[in-house]
Amino acid sequence: MSRIAFLNGEFLPVDQAKVSIFDRAFLFGDGIYEVTAVLDRRLLDVTGHLARLRRSLAEMRIEFAMSDDELVDIHLELGRRNNLEEGLIYLQITRGAAERDFPFPADIEPTLVMFTQAKKFGVSELVKTGASVVTTPDIRWQRRDIKSTALLAQVMAKQVAAEAGCLEAWMVEDGFVTEGSSSSAFIITRDREIIARPINNQILDGITRKSVLKLAEEQDLKVVDRRFTVDEAYNAEEAFMTSASSLVMPIVKIDDRAIGDGKPGPLSLRLREQYMELAKTAEPRIK
Repeated sequence: MSRIAFLNGEFLPVDQAKVSIFDRAFLFGDGIYEVTAVLDRRLLDVTGHLARLRRSLAEMRIEFAMSDDELVDIHLELGRRNNLEEGLIYLQITRGAAERDFPFPADIEPTLVMFTQAKKFGVSELVKTGASVVTTPDIRWQRRDIKSTALLAQVMAKQVAAEAGCLEAWMVEDGFVTEGSSSSAFIITRDREIIARPINNQILDGITRKSVLKLAEEQDLKVVDRRFTVDEAYNAEEAFMTSASSLVMPIVKIDDRAIGDGKPGPLSLRLREQYMELAKTAEPRIK
């Protein structure tokens, strides 16, 4: 059976879902997106993803009339039609299609695209060994808090990671780690402090990040909001990353330098286990 996508009010086979060559996301990267994880047919953190979606829309001045309840219903129906047990639901809203010109066009209808990706990540073999990351300069713009479809810098960073045989790239600015190319970055000190870069327009406010840090605080783990350097990361006791597609992933190597004893750290594994337990109760659920 063909995979089904959603495009501007219609559920369509993916090979029939077509977007105009004049869509501003295609011409300018003028759009925003969100990715919601699905485990055991449950939507993880969907409320947080939609709240961030609204913020990005407001910052981009894209007017979008559909309610959150309607968007959740589409998530569920799309998951049902694709029999999605585990994977991702991608949502993209662009400013719409208009003759190519830089200023915002008047009286334009946004484009809404959604599709699913089946992916097994709830039980990950990589968690047992831990992942490696490579550092790369952060060459992005100054509004990284907007989840924009303009992702060329992240694509280039991810390619650096792929060519180095790593799962992820940690981007660096002025000697400090900002975040991963598609994830949030953390280290844990020998004093068992979780170091998390403060939220501002220099990084994306990760939704999985929020849930994991809340779990950490509930377990009386100390979370310190501050920047950390690459050297601090090299010398950390543990490191990990969070994202919708990797959940909580222990990091055991940065730039070919082993972190701690070179094995997934106990606190990182504990946080992943707790997040997985939380995921078992997530609502809503695809019928």
